[in-house]
Parts: sequence; C-alpha cells; structure tokens
Amino acid sequence: MTTIKYAINTLLLTLMLAFSAVSIAQEVNINTADAQSIAETLNGIGLKKAEAIVAWRTEHGDFTDLATQDAGKGNGRKTTEKNKDSIQF
Repeated sequence: MTTIKYAINTLLLTLMLAFSAVSIAQEVNINTADAQSIAETLNGIGLKKAEAIVAWRTEHGDFTDLATQDAGKGNGRKTTEKNKDSIQF
C-alpha cells in the first residue's frame, strides 16, 4: 500500500513540475497584448510598466523589434534582454 501511495505522489509531483515548466515558457505579442497579459508573462514587468508599454505603443505605433521595444517608458535593455525569448511582434 505504501508503494502505491509513493508511486502516485511521485507521478503527481512529476506532472505538476511538467505543467509548471510549460507555463514558464509563455510568449506574448507585445503589439497586441493588454497590460495584464504583458505583466503576467514577462519577468521584471509589473502592471505599471506594462501599462507604460501599452501607452507608448498606442502613442508611437507598434514595436518592430527589440530595439524599439527598449524605447518603451520604464523598460530597459536588461529587462528586454531577459525576456527576448518571450516577446513576439
């Protein structure tokens, strides 16, 4: 009985880790996402910075590459570099 419980617990832990890894690798389209989606997806971007990104995009037009994405208020090169694999255009 103990072996079965151990096997079930191991299986559940493995599944939880597998699904958490999938959620880490999320991507966001910086030109179409709302502030909440940007904040939830990108590391180091809270809701205030995400709102600033959306406001900059609204005023200046779509981002075309990582260099223009750096121009967004409150979003520096290090943050962009850290998130480059999660940002789509």
